[in-house]
Amino acid sequence: MHRSATIPRLPVASEGVLVDRPSVLFVSLDTVRADVAYSGKFPGVEGLRRRGVTFRQAVSSCPLTPVSHATVFTGLQPPNHGIRHLFREQLRADVPTLAERLREVGYRTGAVVSCPGLNKWYGIDRGFDFYDDEIPLLPDGRDPLAVGDVKLRGLALKRAPMVAERAGDWLAEQNSPFFLFAHFFDAHWPYEPPEDVGVAVDNPYEGEVAYSDHYLGVLLDRLAAAGHDIDSMLVVCFSDHGEDLGGWYSNDHAGERGHPYEEGHGCLLHDATQHVPMIFSGPGVPTGREFHEQVRLVDIMPTVLDLLGLPATPTDGESMVSFFRDLTGTSRPAYSETYFPQEKREASEYRELRALASVRTDGRSKTIWQPVEGGAVDWYDLTTDPDEFHPVPLVSPTVAPPAVPPVVD
Repeated sequence: MHRSATIPRLPVASEGVLVDRPSVLFVSLDTVRADVAYSGKFPGVEGLRRRGVTFRQAVSSCPLTPVSHATVFTGLQPPNHGIRHLFREQLRADVPTLAERLREVGYRTGAVVSCPGLNKWYGIDRGFDFYDDEIPLLPDGRDPLAVGDVKLRGLALKRAPMVAERAGDWLAEQNSPFFLFAHFFDAHWPYEPPEDVGVAVDNPYEGEVAYSDHYLGVLLDRLAAAGHDIDSMLVVCFSDHGEDLGGWYSNDHAGERGHPYEEGHGCLLHDATQHVPMIFSGPGVPTGREFHEQVRLVDIMPTVLDLLGLPATPTDGESMVSFFRDLTGTSRPAYSETYFPQEKREASEYRELRALASVRTDGRSKTIWQPVEGGAVDWYDLTTDPDEFHPVPLVSPTVAPPAVPPVVD
């Protein structure tokens, strides 16, 4: 049986402060591919899916942690929120964040993040009362924020047990509605799960996903122990990008698959890194539903504001509440970009690297092009070539790539 799809509109006081509001939990399972997340192997993910709605065709805006999370927390695509490279930009000062919006209406806001890519330097901490971004130095003693190698930076992380513990400690102190962001980074390279959590997996990468998923369950248990009912809470679980394992999965493109410079993620815009999990549960969300229409991470913020009855903010996204209310919806074109190849080119021997942009239309086709230097424009028919190995060149005076998102004033 599915819970009623009727959307309960929350009452709002005249000054804009919610009278009765649910707590909000965001869980980021960093670097988790959609096909792996939805494989049925992971109890934490499966429990959330039973409680709510699974979007089977969700698309990330960028295969880089700070850029993608900035999109989630602003509802803006990278050209509009301002973070486009790994180390060069911070969040635009005039862009409101979801945490700021929720704090304005009385939420307590806390975050526990676990990698250099979410350091306060980027500005993604704006609006959080509590923002734990502590991470260790690299094994050689260097500051991970000073290292451009994405794989090497992955050695500096707060492991899942500490994320669950610190997030749980913060939760135990909350007696009013809260917004908690818990970020699990374990699925990032290196793939060396420190603990067998009793889940049958096919490779070490999946072992790391299982490890994150196990401690997601621990965090949910801490929620219950602190007196918070997860079914009365708005929960959003997502990944910022996937991972290209160089041949462990059929749609990998890295390494010997033809792109030796792609070390997990960052330089390419194929579905191995851009197709991500997205799950909603809680008030106003039906239970046990799946949607195969294409949506985007950029849709998360407008959807949350809509569900909470808060005024909309100008964004590049679109509320997904119609899916919950009508049990149907329409696919949205999904824009993605990566400017990391520019940084990689400057720091490596791969002089051919160029920034890339893409539009995935409705799960049936994708166009990838070079937005800065110009050059190749490739079109993929995802119905006949789902692994994206057979591009159709579109270099023609009459064929132009889709436009990037307009700048939001």
